[in-house]
Amino acid sequence: MSRIAKNPVIIPEGVDVVVSGQDVKVKGKLGELTLTLVEDVTAEVKEGVLTVQAANDTRFARNMWGTSRSLIANLVEGVTTGYNKRLILQGVGYRCALEGKTLVMQLGYSHEVRYPMPQGIDIKCEKPTELLITGCDKQQVGQVAAEIYNYRRPEPYKGKGFRYEGQRILRKEGKKK
Repeated sequence: MSRIAKNPVIIPEGVDVVVSGQDVKVKGKLGELTLTLVEDVTAEVKEGVLTVQAANDTRFARNMWGTSRSLIANLVEGVTTGYNKRLILQGVGYRCALEGKTLVMQLGYSHEVRYPMPQGIDIKCEKPTELLITGCDKQQVGQVAAEIYNYRRPEPYKGKGFRYEGQRILRKEGKKK
């Protein structure tokens, strides 16, 4: 039995959750998100609490029971507080700036890298070397951060490139004479 799935999702004030068949719609102050549950899992809202149940006793249903509950909890948290990721850029001459809805980065290439901001994501350049990516969808915020991170991953000798806040880079020793 899943310990996570047994816990109900408490719906805070100002959040509307509508379950219609296999679709779960969550609406809050930061936006509206939807999730389609698999056939082996059912959701039900009663008195400000959402509970998730396995429809049958198959292994797949038990696996998806806890996963579905966690995804719904992420939707509720996303529309109330939102999610953010911070990227730090290190390297001489490396910088980024916003031009309207486009992130422009100079990463040591012969050209500047342009990244269009997706719908539902907000990117802020607090400093020329720091990016704050915010949004209400946890998966989308992580995906955008990963795409930007992959433009210039940190290299192991000098540590130049993007890094997540709090990420430690394993450094290598350079050549010896």
